[in-house]
Amino acid sequence: MASETVEIWTDGGCKPNPGPGGWAAILRYKGAERELSGFDSATTNNRMELTAAAEALESLKRPCKVVLHTDSEYLRNGITRWHTGWVRRNWRNAAGDPVANMDLWRRILDAAKAHEIDWRWVRGHAGDAMNERADVLATKAREG
Repeated sequence: MASETVEIWTDGGCKPNPGPGGWAAILRYKGAERELSGFDSATTNNRMELTAAAEALESLKRPCKVVLHTDSEYLRNGITRWHTGWVRRNWRNAAGDPVANMDLWRRILDAAKAHEIDWRWVRGHAGDAMNERADVLATKAREG
């Protein structure tokens, strides 16, 4: 069953924040790997983390079992805990303000619908080889 699961590692960041940013995703399926990355000249860390997840999920061609690894607690908490309240409150947060990065949250939710996803948080810069590799790709994308 594990060979039928797509594993994805994502990362994104800016330097400075806000500022120029990069994102990356590594997808692994049945031993094959695919790397995705991109750049935005004026963005935030959170937008790059969300973009990486959206791009990775949108790249899948058919419904899949997915394990998505992220070092972003913002992404993991938003998708596993907060989004149901945002949707119920018409995309307002608990304070009644519009949800930040709503466009990207909607992209992720739309892209996630077709898949069975296990959202896993990993500590960044703590020796997880694939997380470190995604960080290197995102940094390269940011630096051009």
